[in-house]
Amino acid sequence: MKIIEKYNNTSLIIRIFIGLVIGAALGIIIPGNSVIPILGSLFVGALKAVAPILVFVLVISSLAQGTTGFDSRFGFVIFLYLFSTLMAGLVAVAASFMFPLTVTLTGEADVSSAPSGVGEVLENLVLSMVSNPVDALANANYVSILFWAVLLGIVFKKLAKDATKQVISDLADAVSKLVGWIINLAPFGIMGLIYDTISESGLSIFVDYGKLLLLLVGTMLVVALVLNPILVFLAIRANPYPLVFRCLRESAVMAFFMRSSAANIPVNMELCKKLGLDEDIYSVSIPLGATINMDGAAVVITIMTMTAANTIGLEVDIPSAIILSLLSTLAACGTSGVAGGSLLLIPMACSLFGIPQDVAMQMVGVGYIINVIQDSFETALNSSGDALFTATAEYHHWKKNGKSLPTFLGGETKVDI
Repeated sequence: MKIIEKYNNTSLIIRIFIGLVIGAALGIIIPGNSVIPILGSLFVGALKAVAPILVFVLVISSLAQGTTGFDSRFGFVIFLYLFSTLMAGLVAVAASFMFPLTVTLTGEADVSSAPSGVGEVLENLVLSMVSNPVDALANANYVSILFWAVLLGIVFKKLAKDATKQVISDLADAVSKLVGWIINLAPFGIMGLIYDTISESGLSIFVDYGKLLLLLVGTMLVVALVLNPILVFLAIRANPYPLVFRCLRESAVMAFFMRSSAANIPVNMELCKKLGLDEDIYSVSIPLGATINMDGAAVVITIMTMTAANTIGLEVDIPSAIILSLLSTLAACGTSGVAGGSLLLIPMACSLFGIPQDVAMQMVGVGYIINVIQDSFETALNSSGDALFTATAEYHHWKKNGKSLPTFLGGETKVDI
């Protein structure tokens, strides 16, 4: 019991760091162990399993209680999600012009499920709203989960008795507590995940396609450490980096190893709670962000397409590249609904410049080679941005209405730091 008490009283970040170091060391010393990776699979699997239920009951509970509902904050969050994704695409265009790359193409990848155009991506996204709610919960279709949860929340608000609303609220609290228990075991999950990555891939992934990987990661870091802080500063008129670094520390680190925005939804919700945000807002904006806030995906689609163009000697002018960033923004919003994520949207973007289909397919294959690192950074950027922009919209609302910012941003309002 003393060991458990000591474990629980130690900072989660410190525990995760220890788990990371142990996992990395074991991956180098005893690679190939089949037991240790199970810890990572159990952790990610548990979060993926409980996240749809958490979102469903939280949204219903928030709307049924009817404390605040949606207001200008929610619209501002959506704007920040979409605008930041567009700007990330433009940053990727600039990076591609500054550091033009070519690659040695590999074998073609299986992209039989790739969409034929952005219209198909958006059509699938819209149609997924009205899919069977039971199937949506089973398959983590968050667009549909949000759609049905909002409708049910409105119905319960109008028709349910107070006792029924209390039962829904208690259910939401119970699921939230369960999620807290799972997150508390994150150090063991992270240990298993980092062990699996290092044991299987090692450092060889950086050799053949190191420059492309460096450009992708470097661009994402620019978005995370320069672009996003600028957007936050313009919204709250305060030093953005305490908030940016906190979201990176408590959200991006987890998302990096889990490589799943869906699995990171409970982590982001817990972070929003610590930041003192309105649950009525973040219970909807966080899962929605996992669908439409796709800065990392926009970077990947843009840079991989520009690299394909450079590889075959195709010159892309600036106006065409800007159109590419717009296309990447629209396509990225539907990434979560496409099997294989952002990589399968590369052929669609390549078609904008008339790049041969076989070249586009081979670029997807290159993407799968570096996918371990690329997808980790992409997910970390996407998921941490969900919490960052939700908090930004909330704090912007605070300042607009005369309420002081949190103490860690130079204000007077106390939140859990």
